[in-house]
Amino acid sequence: MSNLATRTVTGIVLVVLVIAAIITDQHLFALLFLAFTMMGLWEFYTLVERAGVLPNKLAGLFAGMVLFITNALVALNMMDIEWLLINFVCIFLIFLFELYRENPNPFTNIAFTFFGLLYVAVPFSLLNYFPNPAFIPGVYHSSLLLGFFFLIWINDTGAYLVGSAIGRHRLFKRVSLKKTWEGAIGGGVLAMVCAYIISFYYVHITVSDWMVIAIMVIVFGSYGDLFESMFKRSINTKDSGNILPGHGGILDRFDGVFMAAPFVFVYLLMNY
Repeated sequence: MSNLATRTVTGIVLVVLVIAAIITDQHLFALLFLAFTMMGLWEFYTLVERAGVLPNKLAGLFAGMVLFITNALVALNMMDIEWLLINFVCIFLIFLFELYRENPNPFTNIAFTFFGLLYVAVPFSLLNYFPNPAFIPGVYHSSLLLGFFFLIWINDTGAYLVGSAIGRHRLFKRVSLKKTWEGAIGGGVLAMVCAYIISFYYVHITVSDWMVIAIMVIVFGSYGDLFESMFKRSINTKDSGNILPGHGGILDRFDGVFMAAPFVFVYLLMNY
């Protein structure tokens, strides 16, 4: 099977899995992305080990699990928001654990352990709030999550296909030799068209809201892609993992989500 065919099949399976989780039940979505959070953190910590850093994997995974679960339970109105404070305890426990590891660069290890949480666990945790940014009990607007992911996928796929077909001018040569301005513009145009179309079906927010979210996805999703490319280049690796044939790892597939989700979350929180 060619790389394009493998990439296509894997992409379809992943898309179906995410969509099914979103439209079936918010609990199922939370469980799926808890698994993605754990896999993403494991990938991140494994990658930085190649650069000679020794993050505290177990402490980071535990803190990431607690961070995601507490946010998911708050978003589901199953836990009071005060319980989020337990995450501060987990954060400071990482300092204590590092005292007993006897590694030569403890603060570098701590920094990368924290960075994994900020880069992977925080954005995935914030996705739990998208269906109900106003915290209204019993409300679950799956369309907000679906629309966000549709925009991410359309922007990524459009950039890949247009860039592969007519891409000539490098978008950020120092970071990536494959990403082009033509691809970025093509993906952006398709994402804006997608936002306009879905605004007629997903009416919980306005057309202008969808357009603003699309712009955030285009800009910050693209930056997320570039950031992950810079990260992999810095440690001389091609893919973050191999769990997704044709796509690499969780970090490769969700790089746009990591950067775009916090901005969209803040927008939804401030407007709804």
